[in-house]
Amino acid sequence: MAQRQPTMPPKEAKLFRNNRSQAVRIPVEFELPGDRVLISRDGERLIIEPVRKPGLVALLAQWAKEPPLGLEDDFPEIDDSPVEPEDIF
Repeated sequence: MAQRQPTMPPKEAKLFRNNRSQAVRIPVEFELPGDRVLISRDGERLIIEPVRKPGLVALLAQWAKEPPLGLEDDFPEIDDSPVEPEDIF
């Protein structure tokens, strides 16, 4: 996998403790979308990437394996009678 060239110079950030976890304050110019990230280590470097929401194709593929709760294959019969003409004038 090719490394991307940084588009911004590095900036120092503050580390702090949050209960038993170490956390980092991310400066606004490095803000990530969403509320979850993936973190991995590459030697001495930590790599933080936003968790991308699955697209429609992935969602439909997941539903093909396991339908969401409330969507069963057996739907009730519906009396679908033809519409009668209405005189609206």
